[in-house]
Amino acid sequence: MFRCLDAESGLELWTLEYDAPGFLDYGSSPRAAPLFDGERAYFQGAFGHLHCINVGTGDILWKKDYLTDFGAEIPIWGFCASPLLVDDKLIITAGGPEAFLVALDPKTGDTIWTTPGREPAYCSFICADLGGHRQVVGYDHDSLGGWDLQTGERRWELVPPQEGEFNVPTPIAIGDTLLVSTEINGTRMYGFDDAGCIIPEPIATSFDLVPDSSTPVVVGDRVFGVFGEMYCLSLSNELATTWSSDDPVFRDYASLVATADRVLVTTTDGEIMLFDATTDECTPLGRQQLFTDGSEVHSHPALVGNRLFVRSMTTLVCVELP
Repeated sequence: MFRCLDAESGLELWTLEYDAPGFLDYGSSPRAAPLFDGERAYFQGAFGHLHCINVGTGDILWKKDYLTDFGAEIPIWGFCASPLLVDDKLIITAGGPEAFLVALDPKTGDTIWTTPGREPAYCSFICADLGGHRQVVGYDHDSLGGWDLQTGERRWELVPPQEGEFNVPTPIAIGDTLLVSTEINGTRMYGFDDAGCIIPEPIATSFDLVPDSSTPVVVGDRVFGVFGEMYCLSLSNELATTWSSDDPVFRDYASLVATADRVLVTTTDGEIMLFDATTDECTPLGRQQLFTDGSEVHSHPALVGNRLFVRSMTTLVCVELP
């Protein structure tokens, strides 16, 4: 079920609801963030249903089923990668053996290209210019990879030294380098050659920040991330740890939102915390508990102007930030 609410009042405007029978760990709700493009929105469910919706009315413009349309099977934790819209192509991780990645026409849903591949992982993909080549970057079940945006052809793959990762956090492009962060092989920075292929030996590595699902954020020359603790790593000092915090609220998943000098953290327990991203100490500028019923927050918050929308397992709240 997808709900459209009035941002001022919270009143429901329309609902998209459809059958998606089955059972998944952590519930059967959608994992992917909705994607908006003017009057169109793209909603992906955990069982591989993709709907293109008119934002104003909730009417279905077109839809896809990854299982029937692309021969996919449902991953253990469902389809998690959020759709990516770039250069008039809607890139989806359909997960089929002959259609691992698919580029669709965002207006009609018609297929532009498909590319074969392994089983999907759980990260969202990005588009970046790396090594002078525009490419889509993300994980399959076993490796990190880059795909040509125009054709879907895979340009390179990188299998990490240690196996067994879930590959959930989203890669981050920083100039002509790529930052990746996973629970077994740690946080790493990679460079690229002139052919647009990754150089396998990382420029820098940190085994302090090893998140299984929380994507870090980059502010200036610093990386902020959460897993067990909150870490601030230095990009200019080979990902050395500048500071860390063992506050109990960081023991689990957290979502991070960054500006040029602030980092806003939303914890699983439903607490929001604001940090100064420029200092060498971990001192919260403010913190507030949003939920008191014990329900957890698994979804990423949405920041619109000075309003933050946060959804727990039971409640959606809108708070005004100073």
